[in-house]
Amino acid sequence: MALDPSFVGRTYPPTDPYEVGREKIREFAEAIGDANPAYTDTEAAKALGHLDVIAPPTFVFAITFKAAGTVVRDPQLGLDYSRVVHGDQKFAYTRPVRAGDRLTVTSTIEAVKTMAGNDIIDIRGDVHDEAGEHVVTAFTKLVARAAKEG
Repeated sequence: MALDPSFVGRTYPPTDPYEVGREKIREFAEAIGDANPAYTDTEAAKALGHLDVIAPPTFVFAITFKAAGTVVRDPQLGLDYSRVVHGDQKFAYTRPVRAGDRLTVTSTIEAVKTMAGNDIIDIRGDVHDEAGEHVVTAFTKLVARAAKEG
């Protein structure tokens, strides 16, 4: 069954704050093989004009994808997650994520469409810090593959 396009524009409540830690940033940078010292060394980050170590650009995926789960699990939407694949991911930054940030994510359904029997949903995750300032927006595209006939 196709997703209901009337869900476009629906916004879900913000997540609980996620506190970004230096160790989480370091672990993530090591996991992706990025040795940029701004991710692990406070002095190196400060030399580049940052207040503390910063996170690699894809670090926020973990919290924005988790927030998108609120959309995915919405029983009214009717998305069959067992058929979902991750279609695309983009980020638009206002400033880097840094250690000590307490971030919340507000998810909004940007688009719903059906192509060749596949449901495609675009979810925007707006990430704000504790002061309410915008940090980054994540754009996530999920594709629910069409069920095989017969």
